[in-house]
Amino acid sequence: MNQSFAVWTVVVLSAITANLPFVLQRRFLVLPWMQSGELPRPAWLQCLASLVFFGLLLGLAYLAYLTIGRAYFMASDLASVGLFVGKLALTLGLVAMLLAFPGWRNRADTEQKSFLARMLELLVFYGLVGALGFAFEVNMGNLFTQTWEFYAITLSLFLVLGYPGFVYRYLMRRSKPKRQPL
Repeated sequence: MNQSFAVWTVVVLSAITANLPFVLQRRFLVLPWMQSGELPRPAWLQCLASLVFFGLLLGLAYLAYLTIGRAYFMASDLASVGLFVGKLALTLGLVAMLLAFPGWRNRADTEQKSFLARMLELLVFYGLVGALGFAFEVNMGNLFTQTWEFYAITLSLFLVLGYPGFVYRYLMRRSKPKRQPL
């Protein structure tokens, strides 16, 4: 795999996923507590649904790490490129379908996400993009051990990439259109 392709794929996906929680009002996570505008459900059912959702999400991240990390990729062979891009698209499609489930599940509710829910979604997206980055790293060669400094810096960069969405959601003033005199 070409290192430039891997880096730009991770950077573009990071920029997109860091802004999604702020730009879209649709929910991406099944949280164990009731959110505003959500239909009432039993607490045990809400917690169980949340545990199953996060278990599936972790399983998909690990599956992506295994399938992409162990994929054979030669940039000179067209079949190898097609197979790798197909695995990448299938993995991203499965993750997108799983993340679309909470919005589909709450489609009758009035969507109102709290700031905490947006931050949790941001952290989940950080983890998913990080798993993809580690899969690319394994695919290209050796996996390097990382310390806490690496995670602090990459999380800070991920938050900076999400700043335009934050500005759009919380800092831009929504001015009412001015009436034109007759």
